[in-house]
Amino acid sequence: MPGIPSINGESYTALYASTAELAQTTVDFYVTTLDFFVKEQTSGSEGGIFWLTNPEYNFWFKVAVTADAPPTADVRARIAQINSQLDLHDWRSIQSSFTLKTTNIHVLIERLRGTGAVLQVTPDEDNPIEVYAVDPLGNVIGFSAATVNSFAVIPPFTYVPPLHVSSLSTATPASRRPATDLMPNMSSASRRNVAVMTSGGDAPGMNANVRAIIRTAIFSGCKAFAIYEGYEGLVAGGKKFIREMGWEDVRGWLCHGGTNIGTARSQRFREREGRLQACKNLIDAGIDALIVCGGDGSLTGADLFRSEWPELIKELHHRGDILEEKFAKHKHLNICGTVGSIDNDMASTDATIGAFSSLARICQAIDYIDATANSHSRAFIVEVMGRHCGWLALMAGIATCADYILIPEKPASSQEWQDQMCSIIKKRRDRGRRKTIVIVAEGAIALDLSPITSKDVLDVLVDRLGLDTRITTLGHVQRGGTAVAFDRMLATMQGVEAVKAVLECTPETPSPMIAIDENKIVRRSLMEAVKITKSVATAIENKDFKHAMELRDTDFVENLGNFMAINSANHNPASLPEEKRLKIAIINVGAPAGGMNSAVYSMASYCMSRGHVPYAIHNGFSGLARHESVRSLDWLSMDGWNSMGGSEIGTNRTIPSETDIGMIAYYFSKYQFDGLVLVGGFEAFESLQQLEKARIDYSSFRIPMVLIPATISNNVPGTEYSLGSDTCLNSLMDYCDVIKQSASSTRDRVFVVEIQGGNSGYIATYASLITGAYCSYVPEEGISLAQLECDIDMLKDQFGEAHDLTRSGKLVLKSANASKVLTTPIIAKIMNEEGGGGFEAKTAVPGHVQQGGIPSAMDRTRAARLAVKAVQFIEERQEVTNKYRNDVEFVNDEEEFKATASVLGIIRSHIRFSPIRKLYDYETELGRRMPKRVFWSDLRKVSDQLVGRVRLPE
Repeated sequence: MPGIPSINGESYTALYASTAELAQTTVDFYVTTLDFFVKEQTSGSEGGIFWLTNPEYNFWFKVAVTADAPPTADVRARIAQINSQLDLHDWRSIQSSFTLKTTNIHVLIERLRGTGAVLQVTPDEDNPIEVYAVDPLGNVIGFSAATVNSFAVIPPFTYVPPLHVSSLSTATPASRRPATDLMPNMSSASRRNVAVMTSGGDAPGMNANVRAIIRTAIFSGCKAFAIYEGYEGLVAGGKKFIREMGWEDVRGWLCHGGTNIGTARSQRFREREGRLQACKNLIDAGIDALIVCGGDGSLTGADLFRSEWPELIKELHHRGDILEEKFAKHKHLNICGTVGSIDNDMASTDATIGAFSSLARICQAIDYIDATANSHSRAFIVEVMGRHCGWLALMAGIATCADYILIPEKPASSQEWQDQMCSIIKKRRDRGRRKTIVIVAEGAIALDLSPITSKDVLDVLVDRLGLDTRITTLGHVQRGGTAVAFDRMLATMQGVEAVKAVLECTPETPSPMIAIDENKIVRRSLMEAVKITKSVATAIENKDFKHAMELRDTDFVENLGNFMAINSANHNPASLPEEKRLKIAIINVGAPAGGMNSAVYSMASYCMSRGHVPYAIHNGFSGLARHESVRSLDWLSMDGWNSMGGSEIGTNRTIPSETDIGMIAYYFSKYQFDGLVLVGGFEAFESLQQLEKARIDYSSFRIPMVLIPATISNNVPGTEYSLGSDTCLNSLMDYCDVIKQSASSTRDRVFVVEIQGGNSGYIATYASLITGAYCSYVPEEGISLAQLECDIDMLKDQFGEAHDLTRSGKLVLKSANASKVLTTPIIAKIMNEEGGGGFEAKTAVPGHVQQGGIPSAMDRTRAARLAVKAVQFIEERQEVTNKYRNDVEFVNDEEEFKATASVLGIIRSHIRFSPIRKLYDYETELGRRMPKRVFWSDLRKVSDQLVGRVRLPE
């Protein structure tokens, strides 16, 4: 009998029996009766485990005895129940199935008939394409003569990771068998049929969210469904709108904008009769868990649907629309929400899927407008989306140094906003600024709730200031295009967490919403978040603007305060009295990183608004020691720095000990610096440590000093986010999308891409997640020959399975320092040699392109926030440092004083100042220039899971 590989690409599956007798019967069925597999010579019933293999196609079965499996009586009852539905239902609609390929289906049917098995043949006996039978464990096992079977799913009581371990023979050592830690022990109760839908306005990143949900559900042993056209499709039902999804159905979705499964607002779902029909449609499809990606309206509808579910299903049962069996099985519906909204208007989360992509479009458009505004000395009014939330307008104002913003949360009287706007713009024009940018949220209002339109702003600028003014309404451009790196990551991680949530939820668990808090994916109460979100609009309608601001997240209020402070630089009276004004220096140390200029601009502007004098130390510590390169910063000379890459004040990798630390101390004393802000990577980290250590010898270093991490490697201890890493990821994402398109167009091609990052695998890991790369090799793990061999075997299998697909290109990412021996060209050569002609491997080295050009919107806005925090740190620590500034017997062992030299970082869900001495002594691997704790290691497992990569046991 010909070998039978899995039709949907798996090369391994496990079956579980409650007794050794039932396990032996199952082994006999597959080995003796069907003659598909052979029992491995080294296997047996020891430990209740049998290993079966099909050597020709490298396919494995594990049959194991476990107490968690259903008892024999239940299995027999299930077999009888499935057989009784022969002429009533497609077995796949009532029972999960596992489908294998065959080249001679007629012989197979005769063999199955000979066993007396009940068979379901499609489309008919005369022209069979697929045949399904029931094995001794009650699994529906299918065989197909078709090359691709979109209906193939995961077997019950089994965990089957797609494209699992392959290229194993009967002689393969046990170390190369499928790793058992990749096989969660899932009970039948935790297996669900999980559906995903997108609703409301589309947002970049929704496709990444759907992809993650579909593949995580399949990976978890569940059936996965997509509901097309949002709630309208849910009400319409049928196979056109509710479709079972396979692993390959979401191939390539990461780089698609919008939502491929469609979205629509449904009037029918708003009516109870529509929700009743939707309930029946879900039950008919066997779905018992629903994940909705949308805004507050969509998530409100989802939670209402769940709350009504018990009554809806009772009514359907009473009317006879569903049978007792389905009524008992579907008494509860689990709901989970992932927030897709470009407005970022949902409470309880720092960001919504699509918000940063939309912000990136706005910043890009304003950057373009900025050039022509400067050329013609014009004023431009840019209208952005945000009916009830001014987040886009606020963050775009910070990222592009806009002159004025109008948002719904902070209205003013008609006369007040006009006077304030004209005053600021006139002062800036008088000081030499040639351009004016005003950003208006579409929901901007005055105190009397009357709308403020772009035309209103234009009339004011023309009539009162006589400016040549233009209006640009960005409209749906803000929704368009592929998602930025952050949104792909956010959507993917939220999708993975959403599946976990619906699998863990009980009928008593309130519907969760997946959120992000600073740098951590968390679960929040869906309805509580929706309630707070809606109350903001209510507060605004009631003219309770103070309460509306209180209901916004704290970072919104903080960013608004930062914008107002930075915007008043050098134009309004200083907010601090003369005696509290300081001299604060800023220096860039290390390689250039996106956001460095934004940090300098924001720090200097905030200093000016407070009354401090900001100084820039040009060209790092070597510039200071050799050339006394200290210059005070003025507002006009920094105009436009936010949108510039690199470092306008210069940077290099030289640290104080490599120059002349005594001369550095001399210049610190000469200019009487009261504080120092360092912006840079690991060299800046080492520099801060050396300055802190030298305090005992040089009193001029006894000032508050703070480091803002800025490096594409993101390897600074004390933070999980560094400026420049997001810009780098976006540059890499664009690069990889292009070469992956080339690989797909050429067909059967692998690109091995070399990634920067020093000894940190952060960039390679995140890039792998957001580009859908097959694998990434990082310094923390190295490259083992066994793993490389396994990856090559898997690539051969995947290309073999995808021979009739049009998009079959692959990416392999390799950190430059992952291996000194296995370089990028050598890995490509090995792949070409060992690939057996199944695919072609080429190299791609983006090099310093990874440092990025124009900084990303996230790096710009976070740079502003961290810069303001740094200046506040220096202000608050003055009293402590002043006590020791001229202490002749200074010992430098007071904990309070040690904390005045710190790293400003983001740790999980908190912004935190960490003393440099503690980080350097206890949390740093100095030889590798790395923190000891690798916070992103779990992300590697998720990345591998979503592409079906096999990880061999270490």
